[in-house]
Amino acid sequence: MKMILRRINPSKSFLPINNNLHRFIDTAAESPYTAAPEEENETAATITNLCKSFSNNLNWKTLNRNIELSDIKSSTIINRVLIQLKDPPNAKKALSFFHWSSHFANITHSTHTYALLIHILVNAKLIKDASALIESVLTRSAAGNRNGNGNDSYSVISFIHYLMSSYEVTGSNQFVFDLSIQICSKLRLIDEAIDVCFCLGENGFRLSVVSYNILLHVIQKSDKTNLVWRVYEHMIEHRTYPNEKSVGIMVSALCKEGKLQNFVNMIDRIDGKRCLPRVIVNTCLILRMIEEGRISDGLVLLKKLLLKNMILDTISCSLIVYGKIKLGELESAWKVFDETLKRGFKPNSFVHTSFICAYCEAGMIEDGYELFKDMERVGLQAYNETYIHMIVGFSKVGRLEESLELCAKMMQNGFIPSCLAFNEVVERVNGHENVHRADEILTRLLDKGFVPDVNTYSYLIAGYGRENDVEKVLKLYYEMEYRKLSPGALVFSWLIVGLFRAGRLAESEKYLRVMKARSFVPLEYTVDMLILSHEKGNTPRLDRKTD
Repeated sequence: MKMILRRINPSKSFLPINNNLHRFIDTAAESPYTAAPEEENETAATITNLCKSFSNNLNWKTLNRNIELSDIKSSTIINRVLIQLKDPPNAKKALSFFHWSSHFANITHSTHTYALLIHILVNAKLIKDASALIESVLTRSAAGNRNGNGNDSYSVISFIHYLMSSYEVTGSNQFVFDLSIQICSKLRLIDEAIDVCFCLGENGFRLSVVSYNILLHVIQKSDKTNLVWRVYEHMIEHRTYPNEKSVGIMVSALCKEGKLQNFVNMIDRIDGKRCLPRVIVNTCLILRMIEEGRISDGLVLLKKLLLKNMILDTISCSLIVYGKIKLGELESAWKVFDETLKRGFKPNSFVHTSFICAYCEAGMIEDGYELFKDMERVGLQAYNETYIHMIVGFSKVGRLEESLELCAKMMQNGFIPSCLAFNEVVERVNGHENVHRADEILTRLLDKGFVPDVNTYSYLIAGYGRENDVEKVLKLYYEMEYRKLSPGALVFSWLIVGLFRAGRLAESEKYLRVMKARSFVPLEYTVDMLILSHEKGNTPRLDRKTD
């Protein structure tokens, strides 16, 4: 959970990490370089003997006889010796000393010691050795977390803190962080890698596009594809701009989510022509941020993309209007829209549909309908979402005939409503004519591949039940069974009541038994009717224990 919170709002979540970093820096400043006055002479003498031994090419066995590292001061001495050996020509000696102190002195090196040596090796371009040490630290940290033995001092993020705290004193370069994130990614430590990525960004370190691409690729191949967009957003925020490989990975992520064609179609409606993959990916990024409610952040990032020519003017203007609409600032959105028209931009279906959605959701159905008709007047093509907003809007204010007309018109133009939208209409239909019309529309929709759900049939059955058309109720019930949609209490109640009203008591009793066998509780209306009928001696026995 902490990892997810950091990714959602790094500016707040990393404040404690920055404080920890100061603590690490203070510790680093004290441990390797200072000691209490009474210990300083002895420590300095040990370090001097060690450094002289290196220059005299003393072998490690001889050194082991001459130097004794106490458990109390070993970490301090080792770190200070490593600092003395930080120049590239001495890097191999530093590595040998690290292994010697571990083997002969039986010392378990701290994460800080690892960090110092990694910096020294990277500076000397001993990348293979540095990579081995990084992988060792990361593997140890990951294993500790998996076994529930995680210790803050040995976590992945604390290792990065130590790298940052040792950065200046070793005269290192930022490639050490790229190397760390790349190895973290290759070890499939995705959550840890993302935390490291955000931590480095918050502390002013920039990763290369190669490192981001490795991380993006690993995430995209995992079951955490949604996180790929947060990392892609982060790299742009921190001025590491994606290249062709980055865009290819993001297109693959869109394909994996099954959303690529939807976004391509949407951009076509805005710009009128097929765009480059990078424009599609960047448009998708901003749209996701807006739809997640991070509208202000999305519009700020949009400006960066526009300045770098990573998104088209027509698309950026439409997204700004869309963002204003999502914020509920309709007046401001219209001002932006009018300004874009004055600058020569043409209106598009996406912007009009966004305004229609806002008006319908606010119950201002007439304003929405005027815009809908305006689209037709100026030659803009309405699409799925345009019709759906109008259909649902009309049904919610009780204008069911117009809602059904739009359903028919939508099909004529090659679109089919979503199941949720159609159910909004069917739930409210009343009167035999409208119910029958809705049923006919359903038949035509089924021929076009529409997939109804239990509610679709339940609402239609209720509509026919209110009109005492038991034959239609039975027909729809059989159709539900054929489609393996399990009827609920509403369907059985209308079926039982309808058959009873039609005098078909044996069938009514049959479906009552089926209902009870499936553990459904009859609606109160059904119970009251059947009890009343029982008192007259006309129907099967039923008491309120059925409830």
